[in-house]
Amino acid sequence: MRYNYQTKGVCSRTISFDIENGIISNVKFEGGCNGNLKAISRLVDGKNAEEISAVLAGNTCGMKNTSCADQLSKAINEALKEA
Repeated sequence: MRYNYQTKGVCSRTISFDIENGIISNVKFEGGCNGNLKAISRLVDGKNAEEISAVLAGNTCGMKNTSCADQLSKAINEALKEA
């Protein structure tokens, strides 16, 4: 299943990814810090969705109370609820 998530409070505008049998792949961020978000996408590819969410949840960016990584965690949680 391809999942699309509109972020809130961060530089990236959307996050999309595939989730099959609890495994995340093909993560794409639109906007945001290009190099860092490409790295996150590579690091989580092929990994368990619940584990990724647990690791990334609560990560902040600067003075913001969230980050693109935290937003990915939220997106994964929503996708898991829909699955």
